[in-house]
Amino acid sequence: MSDENTNWERGVLEKLAVSALQEQRSARHWGIFFKVLTFGYLFIILFIFMGWLGDNEAALSSGKHTALVDMQGVIASDSAASADNLIPSLQDAFKNKDTQGVILRINSPGGSPVQAGQINDEIRRLRTKYPAIPLYVVVEDICASGGYYVAVAADKIFVDKASLIGSIGVLMDGFGFTGTMSKLGVERRLITAGANKAILDPFSPANPAHTEYFKQMLAQIHQQFIDVVRQGRGKRLKETPDTFSGLVWNGEKGVEIGLADGYGSLESVARDIIKAEKIVDFTMKENFVDRLAKRFGAGVASAIGFSTQGRISLR
Repeated sequence: MSDENTNWERGVLEKLAVSALQEQRSARHWGIFFKVLTFGYLFIILFIFMGWLGDNEAALSSGKHTALVDMQGVIASDSAASADNLIPSLQDAFKNKDTQGVILRINSPGGSPVQAGQINDEIRRLRTKYPAIPLYVVVEDICASGGYYVAVAADKIFVDKASLIGSIGVLMDGFGFTGTMSKLGVERRLITAGANKAILDPFSPANPAHTEYFKQMLAQIHQQFIDVVRQGRGKRLKETPDTFSGLVWNGEKGVEIGLADGYGSLESVARDIIKAEKIVDFTMKENFVDRLAKRFGAGVASAIGFSTQGRISLR
C-alpha cells in the first residue's frame, strides 16, 4: 500500500474520531442541559406544592375591595383555623390600604378556648386600631361554641336562616376503661410522684374529688365565655335561661334572640353593606412544610407523655 493511500486512510480515521468526539461532547452538553431543565422543573413543582411560590391574590390586588378571611373547621393549634393562621390573615386584611371592610367567613363547630380567645382579642384590637374599617362575620353552615366565641368580636354577624349558631358552653370529654380491664383480667400498674399526677387517667377509677375540681374549672371557663358574648353583643342580646345553656339554634332563631344581626352571604354583605363588591382573599394558606411541622410537634408531645385525655373544648 502506497504512502498516499495510508495518509488518506489516516486522515479519514482522524476526521471520524474528531467527529465522534464532537458528537459525544455535544450529546454530553445537551444531556447536562436537559438534566438541569428537568431538575429546575421539578423544583418549581415542589415549591408550588409546598406553597412557597404561586400567585398571592392579596399581594397582587389593587383597587377598593372587601377583604375576606376564612375560618373553616375545628379551631385548634394544629388546624387551619388556628390563631397562628387567622391572626396574620386578619392583620394583612386590615393593613391593606384598599380594604373597605373585612368579612370573616366562619364555618366551624368550635374547638380550643385558648385559640378562640386569642383570635377574639386580636379582632377587638384591630377594630380599635382601624376604626374606619368594619369587620363582619358571615356564617355558613355552623358557627358554634368556639366559633361563636370568635364571632362576637365582630361589628355584626350575618347568617343564613338554616345556619346553626350558639352552643355557648364548655365540655371536657374522655373515656374510662376500668370495666373492660377487669373483664380481661388486666391489672393497671401506675406509679406517680404527686397526688394528682394521674388525674383523669382513663385506666383508673373516676375520683369524685377530681371530677368536682374539673367541674369548677369548666364553670370558670364557661363564665369567661358568657362575659365575652355579653361584651360583644351588648343590648342586642335577648337573654333567656337557655341562652348560655349550650343549646344551638338555627339562623332565624339566632336573629330573633340577638345572637346574630341579620341574613347575608359573603357576596351580599360585600355588595350591600360594605359597598365594595370586589372580594380579595387574605386567608393564609398553610403549606406542606407548615402542616408537617405541626403534626411532627404533636407527635413529639404525645411521645413524651403529654396526654390529651380530658381535653377542654368549646364544642
